[in-house]
Amino acid sequence: MIPVTCLKGQDIALFGLGGSGLSTARALAEGGAKVTVWDDAPARVEAARAEGLTATDLRQIDWSCVSALVLAPGVSLTHPVPHWSVQLAQEHGVEIIGDIELFCRERRHLASKARMIAITGTNGKSTTTALITHLLKALGLDAQMGGNIGVPILDLAPLSDERVYVVECSSYQIDLAPGLDATVGVHLNLSPDHLDRHGSMENYAAIKERLVASARIAVVGVDDEMSAAIAQRQDLASMPVWRISAQGPVEQGIWLQGSTLMRSEAGDAHAVADLAGIDTLRGAHNGQNAAAAFASLCALGLEPEAIAAALRSFGGLHHRMELVARAGKILFVNDSKATNADAAARALSSYERIYWIAGGKPKAGGIASLDAFFPKIAKAYLIGEAAEAFAATLEGKVATELCGTLDKAVIAAARDAGADASAEVAVLLSPACASFDQFPNFEKRGEAFAEAVKALPVVQEHQETV
Repeated sequence: MIPVTCLKGQDIALFGLGGSGLSTARALAEGGAKVTVWDDAPARVEAARAEGLTATDLRQIDWSCVSALVLAPGVSLTHPVPHWSVQLAQEHGVEIIGDIELFCRERRHLASKARMIAITGTNGKSTTTALITHLLKALGLDAQMGGNIGVPILDLAPLSDERVYVVECSSYQIDLAPGLDATVGVHLNLSPDHLDRHGSMENYAAIKERLVASARIAVVGVDDEMSAAIAQRQDLASMPVWRISAQGPVEQGIWLQGSTLMRSEAGDAHAVADLAGIDTLRGAHNGQNAAAAFASLCALGLEPEAIAAALRSFGGLHHRMELVARAGKILFVNDSKATNADAAARALSSYERIYWIAGGKPKAGGIASLDAFFPKIAKAYLIGEAAEAFAATLEGKVATELCGTLDKAVIAAARDAGADASAEVAVLLSPACASFDQFPNFEKRGEAFAEAVKALPVVQEHQETV
């Protein structure tokens, strides 16, 4: 735990007692703040009380004494409407912050030399965060990974000048961190997502940009127009920026040429790492992730040769193009983290013949944008609320089967993949949807896929579960 001592003795209101919210409440209390917590879910309130936290409806407290409202990132700050706790704070002139902001303040307070690598982007940020952490540990550094990737940031090991904190940041978290000041700020890409929470693509992009604009060194993907414009604004502000690309050369930074990472500097381009044969970094999108990780460690002054060697031992990220089993020619791939079409595109681009399991709670735009990949899909097995809409999009282009549930889809896809004469085929769960119609989160969906795969006779026969 990282106790938040910089607010010691102050009255703090906290709303939202999910995983990160409860972690933040503990850290504030441990640091000596007088914290009052609340949540709209009575069970969460009772759980907080059971831990000895002061839980009082924030509509009943004296806001004139409150120094800050700490808001859990899942609670609406602006759109579609501010949460009632936000409105109360605004009415009383109380600042509204989140756990990332508390970490940044405590870091400045206690361990100003501790390095922080913060990562954001619409897609790829979890893989990049995990890869950076792996590389740092492989090179002998004490790397702490948390934030949006699963471990609340204030649950990490106590602040120390010797540690490197690798933090995945969602747009929600950045919006609540006005003092975010990473050593290296990484922005990967932008595509429409969470617009219900930010109102417009322009607002969404502006929030993402804050992470790199306030960093000491920026690493910025330039493969989409809005992100390229962010890099240009870094130039105009005379701020150091490493450009990264999976599509072609950049003037100063790291880029992908085939399976080779290239580095451009001072007019020279030379190879720095070969990704060929690293299954966990398969595909151009993972080339961008690897480029971001490579640039980040170079920005910290680490040796390129050592970084390149450490890439080869990366074990991958759970639920992101995760090979869960191999049965002869059939690869069973868990890409449950692909909760929108753009994320699914990254997996679809990485295999040549695909038996695709897709569907769930649909997001705006559906899967029409994936039409370039339809020729690679031997058949689609559709589940959840989106099944019929996806079937309509695929009609006349891809054979489909309405399976309804994930377990049925796995059985059907394995059956058809086994009859395919191709040298290699992939049974790919890459839903292009949120999980919330049938599963509480994408992790549970991925775990259900893995269990269904392990139960298949063809997998048990080959005993090649990864």
